[in-house]
Amino acid sequence: MVKICCIGAGYVGGPTMAVIALKCPEIEVAVVDIAAPRINAWNSDHLPIYEPGLEDVVKECRGRNLFFSTDVEKHVAEANIVFVSVNTPTKTQGLGAGKAADLTYWESAARMIADVSKSDKIVVEKSTVPVKTAEAIERILTHNRKGINFTILSNPEFLAEGTAIKDLFNPDRVLIGGRETPEGQKAIHALRDVYAHWVPLDRILCTNLWSAELSKLAANAFLAQRISSVNAMSALCEATGADVSQVSHSIGTDSRIGPKFLNASVGFGGSCFQKDILNLVYICECNGLPEVANYWKQVIKVNDYQKSRFVNRVVSSMFNTVSGKKIAVLGFAFKKDTGDTRETPAIDVCKGLLGDKAKLSIYDPQVSEEQILKDLAMKKFDWDHPAHLQPTSPTTSNKQVSVVWDAYEAIKDAHGVCIMTEWDEFKNLDYKKVFDNMQKPAFIFDGRNVVDVKKLRDIGFIVYSIGKPLDAWLKDMPAVA
Repeated sequence: MVKICCIGAGYVGGPTMAVIALKCPEIEVAVVDIAAPRINAWNSDHLPIYEPGLEDVVKECRGRNLFFSTDVEKHVAEANIVFVSVNTPTKTQGLGAGKAADLTYWESAARMIADVSKSDKIVVEKSTVPVKTAEAIERILTHNRKGINFTILSNPEFLAEGTAIKDLFNPDRVLIGGRETPEGQKAIHALRDVYAHWVPLDRILCTNLWSAELSKLAANAFLAQRISSVNAMSALCEATGADVSQVSHSIGTDSRIGPKFLNASVGFGGSCFQKDILNLVYICECNGLPEVANYWKQVIKVNDYQKSRFVNRVVSSMFNTVSGKKIAVLGFAFKKDTGDTRETPAIDVCKGLLGDKAKLSIYDPQVSEEQILKDLAMKKFDWDHPAHLQPTSPTTSNKQVSVVWDAYEAIKDAHGVCIMTEWDEFKNLDYKKVFDNMQKPAFIFDGRNVVDVKKLRDIGFIVYSIGKPLDAWLKDMPAVA
């Protein structure tokens, strides 16, 4: 019987292993992590992450062939296949700071695997890692192997948060990269056999190690690039009176381009896009390719520009100051159907408004007050380090920020509303009631293009919607405060 162990019980490790356990009932799957609170949550009725469909899968398998444990060494020692799904944060100091991936956690995981192993193992990279990580890990394992054979595979994940379970059940592709040696090929087949329980063989792509590692970075870079491209167009649409939704629809009907990832917004977020592009930039620079590095850097610059442009619109529309004004922020997660706030555009927008002394009232159906206050107090890239190394939650409450558990409560007496996440409930609010409860003139800044602009203007709102023809009120206002 095959036993699988996954080191790291986060957004990747937890859902992936739960689905493997569900689809392969004869395989025992253990998810291990040194963070006891996280493991306790996986073993409770309140899972540590919100993902549609995840709870049902976990409940069906947990205790049968799916186990969550802090006994890392025991489960690693017993496993035939060890997935490593630990953090690879962006370095905050030293060589490559702000761009390179910090492999501290990966390296300590590799050393621990070498220390506790008593039988041959297949070690699978599951976290997003820079190209050539496998080589470094291979060296650590080879030099510490004590007669045991380790084979390294790269098996990057391509999950989209909010649809992770659906993506795992029916993936576009599963990518497995390994050495082009007999041992490497044998390991690839062993992992392919696990996925083949439910994924058609023609969707399981087998490549060399470096291609698999680079494919992950490339996929995220291409997706982020599409978002930055349409966001760049949204600025031009506002300047010329075009409608970005019409432009997106028009180009999306071209079969060579396709319609996905062409929604203009306040910017992309999530744990991967920015990190992976910075990583790609660093790898290009290290390989003497500055022109390629600059090309990908621009994707992030446009994303940052989009967030600051949004803040400028808010401030300049409201008589060039939001000082002392109540602004309702609807949505804090980086997209709907997830509670994840990593790199969410809402953080930069809120910080920009707080910098102009606004009073914020924030509501998100899936994000806790503690998380929101922590995010607003944190420095860039701190979020990607393990919880015990992150700054503690601020003990003094921020007098400018209140977190509420109802959209109407957030909006009451506000001067303006910023929609930051495309939760369905924000499309269906009673906007007449919202208008009646706000200070006048009442402003709505739609960062996700979810509202019916004409309907809201008819009610009496002054509406700014990204990439849409500007309200007469905004036409004479500068785009940059």
